[in-house]
Amino acid sequence: MFEIRRYTADDRKSWDGYVRRARNATFLFERNYMEYHADRFDDWSLMFYRQGRLYALLPAHRRDTTLISHYGLTYGGLIMDIHVTISDTCQLFACLNDYLRHEGFTRVLYRPIPWIYHVHPSEEDLYAIFWQCHARLALRNIGTAISMPQHLRWRKDHLRRLRKAHENGVTVRANASIAEFWPILTDNLHKRFDAKPVHTLDEMLLLQSRFPDNIIQYSAYREGHIIGGITFYISQQVVHGQYSGTNDEGKEYGAMEAIYEQVMYQDYKDWPYLDFGSSTEEQGSVINAGLIAHKEGYGGRGVVYDTYEWEL
Repeated sequence: MFEIRRYTADDRKSWDGYVRRARNATFLFERNYMEYHADRFDDWSLMFYRQGRLYALLPAHRRDTTLISHYGLTYGGLIMDIHVTISDTCQLFACLNDYLRHEGFTRVLYRPIPWIYHVHPSEEDLYAIFWQCHARLALRNIGTAISMPQHLRWRKDHLRRLRKAHENGVTVRANASIAEFWPILTDNLHKRFDAKPVHTLDEMLLLQSRFPDNIIQYSAYREGHIIGGITFYISQQVVHGQYSGTNDEGKEYGAMEAIYEQVMYQDYKDWPYLDFGSSTEEQGSVINAGLIAHKEGYGGRGVVYDTYEWEL
C-alpha cells in the first residue's frame, strides 16, 4: 500500500531531490520552475510514500473536480526513479484513484512525459492507467524531434540558406540576451500566427536566472545587429527549442540554419535528441503544414504528446 500526501512548501527539498535523480524528469518539475506561475493554478501535486520512503511524484493541479497533470507545463505524468516497478505502479494508480475519490475528484486528465525525455525506459504509467484506470486517449498532439547522432542530411533549401549565412558573415552567440531577442520573437509570432509567447519577458528572465545552465539563448547576428534567435531548454536527454524567431533579414540570410548548425554539430552534438516542439493548431487537430515541413527539413520526425482521461 502507498501513503499519498499532497505537496506542501515544507517538502520542497525532498521533491527537488527526487526530481534530480529520477529517470524520466526534467528541470521543469523542480519547484523553482513549477511555481513561477503558481498564482494561475491550484497546485495539487502529490507525493507517494512506501514504507516511509518517497517512491514517486505526480505534478498536478486542480480545476473544479478534475485533477490535471499538468497544464502549466509542456508535459506532466508520474515521475519515477530507477527503483519503480510495473507491479508497484499498477498498485500506485489503484491507490491514487481511491485517494482522489475520497478528496472529491471525479475525473483525471493525465499528460505523460514523452519517451525522448526518459533517461531509462519509463512507460510503466501508460500500462497502469490503461489496465487500472481504463484511461482513454483524449488528445494527441504531434511534435518534431531529431535523433542527433544520426546526422540526417538537411533539405536543400536549408543547406542553401546555411551557405548564405556563411557567405554573408552571420555569426552565432550562445548565452546571448533574451531581452534583445524578445522584440523579434513577439513581432514574428504576431505577424505569422497572431499569437504571443506563452511566457512574458519578465517570466523568462526570472526562469533563466533560476536555471542558467538549462535555459540558453542563442542569437544570430549580421553586421553587428541581431537577426534572429532561439531560446533552448537543455535537459539531460533533449535540447528543446522553446522559442524561435527571425526578422526578414534573418530569414534571408539563414539565421535559423546558422544557429541549428552550431547547436546540432558543435555545442550539443552528444545529446540524443533535439526537440523542435509541436506544429499544430486547434488542440492538435490541424497541422501547420509549412511549419512542420520546415522542421522536417532538418531531419526531424514525429513524437506524440498525449493526454489521457479517466472517470473516478
